[in-house]
Parts: sequence; C-alpha cells; structure tokens
Amino acid sequence: MDGQPQAAGLSKVEHTMLSPLLPDLTWLKGYSRVHFGHDVTAAVVVTIMLIPQSLAYALLAGLPAEMGLYASILPLVAYALFGSSRTLSVGPVAVIALMTATAVGNVSSQGTADYATAAVLLALLSGAILILLGILRFGFVTNFLSHPVVSGFITASGVLIALSQIRHLLGTSAQGATLPELSASLLSGIGEFHMPTFLVGSSVLLFLWVCRHFMTAGLVALGVPLSTAELSTKAAPVLAIMGTIVLVIVFNLESLGVALVGTVPQGLPAFTTPLFDLSLAKQLALPALLISLIGFVESVSVGRTLGAKRGQRINPDKELVALGAANVASALSAGFPVTGGFSRSVVNFEAGAVTQAASIMAAMGIALAALLLTPLLYFLPKATLAATIILAVTTLIDWKILVQAWRFSWADFLAVATTISLTLFLGVEIGVLSGVAVSIGMHLYKTSRPHFAVVGSVHGTGYFRSVQRHDVCTVPEIISIRVDESLYFANAAYLEEIVLAQIASNKAAKHIILMCSAVNDIDLSALEALEEINNALGDLGICLHLSEIKGPVMNNLNRSDFLDHLSGRVFDTQHEAFNSLRQEHMAR
Repeated sequence: MDGQPQAAGLSKVEHTMLSPLLPDLTWLKGYSRVHFGHDVTAAVVVTIMLIPQSLAYALLAGLPAEMGLYASILPLVAYALFGSSRTLSVGPVAVIALMTATAVGNVSSQGTADYATAAVLLALLSGAILILLGILRFGFVTNFLSHPVVSGFITASGVLIALSQIRHLLGTSAQGATLPELSASLLSGIGEFHMPTFLVGSSVLLFLWVCRHFMTAGLVALGVPLSTAELSTKAAPVLAIMGTIVLVIVFNLESLGVALVGTVPQGLPAFTTPLFDLSLAKQLALPALLISLIGFVESVSVGRTLGAKRGQRINPDKELVALGAANVASALSAGFPVTGGFSRSVVNFEAGAVTQAASIMAAMGIALAALLLTPLLYFLPKATLAATIILAVTTLIDWKILVQAWRFSWADFLAVATTISLTLFLGVEIGVLSGVAVSIGMHLYKTSRPHFAVVGSVHGTGYFRSVQRHDVCTVPEIISIRVDESLYFANAAYLEEIVLAQIASNKAAKHIILMCSAVNDIDLSALEALEEINNALGDLGICLHLSEIKGPVMNNLNRSDFLDHLSGRVFDTQHEAFNSLRQEHMAR
C-alpha cells in the first residue's frame, strides 16, 4: 500500500486504515550519489528563495519575522517523512498567511504575545484537522472546491494582500481586512506618507519587476545557461534584501524613520508544546478548517501538476496526514500555518530535486540562517519585504478566469464572481465559505434539472441519438427518453415532469422506454418516483420499459419490489428494446 511493506503484526485491514499515518520512505530505496547531487543543488536554491519568502509571509501574517523562519524548518522535515510527492515544498504561503492574519486578528491584537500564541494554536488546530481527515480518508474533499472557485478566491486574496502591503511602501499605518476597509484606511493615512520609506520600497519593487521580466533574457544573452539564468532570476529577492540591508547600514536609514524588521532572536526555535486554551480554540476552529481546506487544495493541485511531469502520482489521503504533520511541527516550533507552495515547489522541481531529501536539506539551510544570519536581519527594511510580497502575489491574480467562466458556463461565472466579490468586500473567510456554498449549490441545481433527450434510432445502426440534433427513426407509439444523470432525491420530481410532458405532447404513445446508460445510481426517492411514473402510465394504458441498466443499479432494483410491478420490461440494450416493441406493434 503506497509502495510500503505491510507492518508486522497488523492485519491487512488494520494496515489499510493506518497506512496514511505511516512514514513514506520509499524514496530512500535505490537512493544514489547522483540523486544526492541533484537534491543538494535544489536545496541550496530553495533555501535562498525561502529566506526572503519566510520573512515576508510572517510580516503578512502580522507576526515577528523569525516565526517565518521557524515555520520553514520542521514542517519541511515532517512533510518529507509523510508526504507522497517527491518535489512538493511546504512552508508559509501568501494566501494562508493572509487567512492567518484575518483569523488571529479577530481574537487578538497584532504585535502582542497573545497574537503569536493564537497563530501557533491555529497551526496546531489546522494540523489536527488535516490528520483527522487523512485518517478518515477524506482526500475527496478537494472535489468540493472547484478550480474556478479556488482561482477566484486566490485572485481576490492576491488583491487584498497587495493592498495590505502598500502601507509598508508608503510608511503609513493603514489597517483593514476587506477592500473598502483597506482603501479607506490608505486614503485617510495618506498624510503619514514617508518619502525615504517610499524610495526604498518602490526601488525594490522596480528592481524585482525588472529582474522578473528581463534578467533571464539578459543573462542568456551574456552566455549564461537558460536553467541557471532562470534560477538566478528567482533568487532576485535575496539580492534585494542584501542590497537594502547594506543601504540601511551605510546611510543610517533607521535615523530617517525607515521601519526595520528589528531584533530577530538568534538560534533555533524552542521545541515546546503550544499553549492550549479551549475558549480560544473554539473561536479558531472554523478558520482552522478553512485554512486546512484551502491549503490542502492548493498543495494537492501543485503536487499533481509536478508529479504528472515525471509520471508520479500522489495520494490525497497521505497528503492530508503529511500536511497535518507539517502544521503540527510548525506549531511545536513556534510557527504558524503552512502548506505546499506553488512557487517554491516549482523552483524545487526545476532545480532538479528528485526526492524529499531536498526538503530536509533545505530545512537545514534555513536552520543555519536562523543560527548565523539573524543579526543582519535587524537592518532589513519592512518596505523590502512588502515589495517582495506585492510582486509575488501578482502571479496569483488572474482576472481572465472571469472571462473564461463567462464564455463557458453562466453557473461557473456566477460561482467565480460571487467568490471574488464576497472575498473582496466581506473578507477571506466569508469568501471561501461562499465559494464552497456556491459550488455545491450550482452542482445541486444542475443535477436537479439534468439533461434528458428524446432519442431515435440512427438509420442502419444500433445507435440512438437526440431527435433534435440528428436525422433518426422514431415511431409515434414509442417514446425513448435517454436519462443523462444519476437519479436521486433532487431530480426525482423533474423526471416525472419530463415523462408526463412527453405523454401530453404525444397522444399516440403506448410505450415509454427510459434509456439508463448514463445512470450510475438510483436512490430511494428516485425509486419512489419511478413507481409513481409506472402507476400513472399504467392508468393511461402505457407501458414503462427500462434499457441499458448498469449492474450496480440493477442490483439495487432487485432488492426492491419495483420490477415485480413494472408494467413493461427491462432490456439489455436500447436497440433491442426499440426493435422488439416496434415489431410487436406492427404485428398487431
């Protein structure tokens, strides 16, 4: 199971239940010096990238900078032990950091010890939820968040993240969690505008933008290999950090009022049990669940995309446990909620990582940074980190999803537009909840009014197609209706409407055939609807027939007495049903 040997003393059933909880170390089998070389290279590149990201996302979450480093050490190791993806890299990400700031900001004031304590508890709760879902094999929950809805939520979150960081570029004290609040706060605080801070932040933003769009091409023109040039471009934020630290020291920008990160504790995080407050846990339970779901969906999407490029598969249930373990590890080391990040995972993949050993070595690199480099971080301007965040989240904003959804499906457009609007104007928690609700609501609506087609025989073949789209053979006395959806309580009444409407429009009908090739299930409500249809047609002297019923559906029908009272027959194929009834009618 999952490529692991069965543990001694466990039955097959017990092992199946426990398999998501077992470390997945199959990547160690056949590990070679070549693998080690690739993993070391990837680890160095990812470490360079993670240092500025970790600091920036801690700032975004409203937490001390060192907590970003802490959240990038043990979580990487925990995921490497339990995860099923060979190249996914976990740690702080923009959307989860924003959701953390929103959730914790509702229960504590930013900058206080209680705020940091609540963030750690949030990571612990998120980890516990993910592990529990993994044990219960709830990997399928990703199906309840459609890609358009997730894209809409991330787009709106990207806008909020960018707006929330503008204050650090301007040197103002604006606050807010929604578009109206942030906009009003930024406008009201414009009088606090600080020119030295703006010059630092805007210069870094311009530098990073130029690097993103021109650095790769420039390096290639100078003869640098493309892969090296691309990785160098991704390391641009490190250059920005080093450059602005030097500027602060040389020109004493702190004396001019430029806000700095300040003192960052040197050393590794203390391994402690998070303070558990029951009343606080109750307030954070729902945000923890939402963070878990969004983080899981984002992580699985990245893992599947990267895995497909190498013919590797991931196990959603193991991913739940692995991400849960990563969040618990983050909580135990004074970090905040984490998940698999797109940018860092892509960099890890492109840098040549072949196993989770790359993540373990990256964690060691972050640990060394926490031990040796933190004194220099005192001089790091917050405007530099803000510029890093703003440019990073621009890749999250995808307004094209609205156009694509509008062209493809009004239901998907409604789901996306609702998610974006509510996230922007009411906040991230309501936004993601609305996205889930709209997705489920649209699915229920569409399946409650499924597609039914009156079909006829294609001349000279055994195929049946819609009478509205094809030139087909029909008989007035026989109405064939193809049911293109499983039948359940939400569409049972609609099935009755369709059948009775066809009878009303065709007074010559003597037989109704329900073609059930697309019906995968029939629940009790739908069975009762079929019984009512059968009785109503019987009163009119019309026979009800079924064709092409799948085995599991037939098994369910055989467990009831419906077939005993069916006025017509059950046929293996629609071709057999149509021809048999037509011949019987012609013989009369």
